[in-house]
Amino acid sequence: MSFPRQQARTQRFTIGVPRSFEVSPDGRRVAFLRGRDGIDTATCLWVHEVEGGAERVVADPRALGADDENLPPEERARRERLRESGGGIVSYTVDRAFTRAVFTLSGRLFYVDLVGDHVEPRELPATAPVVDPRISPAGDRVAYVSGGALRVIDIADAEPDHGDRVLVSPDGENVTWGLADFVAAEEMGRYRGFWWAPDGSALLAARVDESPVTRWYVDDPAAPEQEPTTLRYPAAGTDNSEVRLAVLTVASSGDFARAGAPDPVWVEWDREALPYLATAGWTGGPDGSPTVIFTAQSRDQRTLTLFGADPVTGLAMETRTETDDVWVELMPGVPAHTDKGELVWIGREGGTGERRVFVGDRAIGPADVYVRGVVDVDGDRVLYSGSPAGDPGDISLWLADLGTGLTAPIELPGHGCSKSADAGAHSGLRSGRLRGDTLVAQHRSMDFPGVRTLVLRNASTETRRTHADIESFAETPELPEPRVEFWRAGERGIPCALVLPSWYREDLRPLPVLMAPYGGPHAQRVLNARGAFLSAQWYAEQGFAVLIADGRGTPGIGVEWEQEIHLDLATGVLEDQVTALRDAAERFGFLDTSRVGVHGWSFGGYLSALAVLRRPDVFHAAVAGAPVVDWRLYDTHYTERYLGLPQDDPGVYERSSLLEDAAKLERPLMLIHGLSDDNVVFAHTQRMSSALLAAGRGHTVLPLSGVTHSPSDPTVAENLMLLQVEFLKDALRGEG
Repeated sequence: MSFPRQQARTQRFTIGVPRSFEVSPDGRRVAFLRGRDGIDTATCLWVHEVEGGAERVVADPRALGADDENLPPEERARRERLRESGGGIVSYTVDRAFTRAVFTLSGRLFYVDLVGDHVEPRELPATAPVVDPRISPAGDRVAYVSGGALRVIDIADAEPDHGDRVLVSPDGENVTWGLADFVAAEEMGRYRGFWWAPDGSALLAARVDESPVTRWYVDDPAAPEQEPTTLRYPAAGTDNSEVRLAVLTVASSGDFARAGAPDPVWVEWDREALPYLATAGWTGGPDGSPTVIFTAQSRDQRTLTLFGADPVTGLAMETRTETDDVWVELMPGVPAHTDKGELVWIGREGGTGERRVFVGDRAIGPADVYVRGVVDVDGDRVLYSGSPAGDPGDISLWLADLGTGLTAPIELPGHGCSKSADAGAHSGLRSGRLRGDTLVAQHRSMDFPGVRTLVLRNASTETRRTHADIESFAETPELPEPRVEFWRAGERGIPCALVLPSWYREDLRPLPVLMAPYGGPHAQRVLNARGAFLSAQWYAEQGFAVLIADGRGTPGIGVEWEQEIHLDLATGVLEDQVTALRDAAERFGFLDTSRVGVHGWSFGGYLSALAVLRRPDVFHAAVAGAPVVDWRLYDTHYTERYLGLPQDDPGVYERSSLLEDAAKLERPLMLIHGLSDDNVVFAHTQRMSSALLAAGRGHTVLPLSGVTHSPSDPTVAENLMLLQVEFLKDALRGEG
């Protein structure tokens, strides 16, 4: 089997990798999601017994009549924002005691007991379609969204309908309750729209009114019999959704039947000054007084304020405010609180320095670690991820014990590697869990393929620590071991990786160069992890030296590095790619810089097209996948963070636009775009093609029918790789 087909059918070798971990309070059991093999898209829910390592499937979608083609539109949109291409059980929640889990399949609601050896999932008679179900802390109720209404159903079957009831319904045509708005899910990392109180007495819920947002239409000409998909898209400089918060009391089904739904308690803050709801939730517990907490951000993103609110009155009080003259970054995992109620936060030291993890007012951990996010807080221990100074390619997990005052990196057990086991990308940023002194951590490295998942007992000690593995069923890539050279290029120290063919010797003909950047904010490609270079290695085997460079704007180095792209997404970003190429040519004498291609997707597609338009003297052919051509057509929260409002300074947008450079094209350019893309809509490529045609510039457009922002169909994904190679080889053959 060819590598492109293998990569496509395994969804980039993610199928079969354990993910979405929850750990029992005593640390003895771990729940997770995983397919039964490397191509099984029907993801199952598993439980791993830490003592002894036994595993069992507690919910198999095939046994429950799952149909991933029959998803409600809200769930499809939620998965698109999550970039979730899997099937079966793609998410679940557990109660506080780890006795039950709930999940949805094909818009139907299920729960399963996690205690016992022979348990079977049961369906609840919820109002379909069910979206984003979440179990209460006590495990006796489930809240969910259906038809834009927020509902609650009891798990106990005292009544035939399990007391299924509406807490709050939409009060307008474009209003929903309990769902994240577009920019929150696409750009802020907030995929939820409701949160249980710690004692289960109430729900905090977001009300989203999309009426102010411009209506767009996404059409697929290959299906003329279908009506265009209508979506509300908040393009830069236009209105966002109006988002509010309310506390909803959750009464018993009997009390609800007698008194009806209680009135919402509105949580009020200055939404005109701080319109973006970045995070929300609760602090406190059953023995304390639950308090609403949330963060709100200004439209220009230079102010981020943490609020605490009384759930009885809705009165909100400012707790902490971060400001920045450029923008305040939304950091994963915060705000959080220790058991003693201390705030765990990530902010810039002194307001202008690098980011640190703070507990209360004190910074924890070494000052020279690039902080990436808080992974988990358990009692008085804080688990966070970061990179050591000078090596952004390593991502380690750090454990701070507030009781002892010690902070140290988690040293993972070896895996038969010749190198240190703690080198590599420790992917705890989104998947780490720490409970009952049990830590689940995922480890990626250049020393072994795939992802290793470790369960560490006595994680806060060194002498008594034990570990076990949760096996990955992912397929092993049918490729030679990646042949990668790492270094830092130029005076700026740009992180670079050069991927070479396994068969290449320096006495052979010089290799053409294929640059494969993302090159933009929030995405890093040069990592000490073998899986980061699989596609690059395949392209290298076709006869290229593949160069990847993480220039200004990418994470891993520091705040100043990230913010250098402010008000210009083109100039510095492109300069760094040129610098990386020239530095590589000086270091490696076998690179043929008279034949340089460049390809990328999304921001990488934008950068690829930018390269041949503005620097045809350096780049000789480009493939631009789903490129952002005109930043006026991209969403508010992302675009305005970097370029401001287009009506304030149109010149900023013009300088970063590709349309202004259409007449300069003199190199082969292929544009690839999904017709159903609702993130970077097809209008970007359509307008670019029209501008090129008007200027009399030849180019190639490859429209993908039925494809959203990322192709998921195996045949399409495979053929895209093959067509790109063919195009680049043909385009570069005449160079040199």
